[in-house]
Amino acid sequence: MSNKPAAHGGIIILVSFGVAFILTMLPIPEAWAIYRPEWVTLVLIYWCFALPHRAGVFTGWAVGFLLDIHLGSLLGMHALTLAIVAYLSYKLHIRIRLYPLIQQALIVLLLVTLSQMLVLWINGITGHASGDWSYWLPSLTSMLVWPWVFYVMRTVRRLYGVN
Repeated sequence: MSNKPAAHGGIIILVSFGVAFILTMLPIPEAWAIYRPEWVTLVLIYWCFALPHRAGVFTGWAVGFLLDIHLGSLLGMHALTLAIVAYLSYKLHIRIRLYPLIQQALIVLLLVTLSQMLVLWINGITGHASGDWSYWLPSLTSMLVWPWVFYVMRTVRRLYGVN
């Protein structure tokens, strides 16, 4: 018998992604829609930082694929970008977990901006590029909500013993 405790909380991880999808789908006024944080990306980054053995590149690809289906975008576009974000989060998670929350938020800004840049690049290749500066606002709002996302997700992870 192994002394290692069994992994728990897979359903909590799925529920957290479900909540992120609901927040992404939630109708809000058009004037505020440009400020909507990248909820799915934030949840993916959190799980890759907190439990890299449970969430990784495949999780990013699967969640991105579901996001492509939900948004009606080019199939594989968000799958590719979230897989890359998950890979970078996985590779850097040991260092990033040691940083204060403010620095983590700046790294989240970079990861979400990278994700948006890749989506913009793919949209540009397919002829659907957006040239408006407001395209980048979700990166900023994602950075601003990261401390709250981190605290809520950490509290839920500890409360339900997700490991």
